Amino acid sequence: QVQLVESGGGLVQAGASLRLSCAASGSIFSWAWYRQAPGKQRDLVAAITIGGRTNYADSVKGRFTISRDNAKNTVYLQMNSLRPEDTAVYYCAATSPGGINYWGKGTLVTVSS
Repeated sequence: QVQLVESGGGLVQAGASLRLSCAASGSIFSWAWYRQAPGKQRDLVAAITIGGRTNYADSVKGRFTISRDNAKNTVYLQMNSLRPEDTAVYYCAATSPGGINYWGKGTLVTVSS
């Protein structure tokens, strides 16, 4: 069983930056960040493979960057130029080398206008 622990959420003003982190208790094959705004479905924000290939939701391209540190079993989400519409609970998701999926408990990001 792999545990995921997210950190880095908070309340910021529009235009500010935040960096989210998610640390795993074991090895991870691929990572992703999702977000869920109040009353909406959970959507993919960004993902990164074991080889470092990334993909992003159109709404965050050019503003958010996902990266990983394999030695630390950690993934990051650098969020720049934050907008009020980025307000959501951000969830870390990970797939183990054995193909099992795990979710973090989420961290709240609130962007005020």
